Amino acid sequence: MGKQLQYLQDGIYLVKDGQMKKVQAPTTGFGKTIISWESNKPTRAVHECSEKL
Repeated sequence: MGKQLQYLQDGIYLVKDGQMKKVQAPTTGFGKTIISWESNKPTRAVHECSEKL
């Protein structure tokens, strides 16, 4: 079978063309990430951070 995750760490991982990349969490701890797809492949990630009041 292909590559395996060598350690368990909370997060979101994208695999594109066989390469795994961790999606960074918002720096404030609150926010969202929107992934755009093109031809069935992830192409862009938009990160939005917010502040809890």
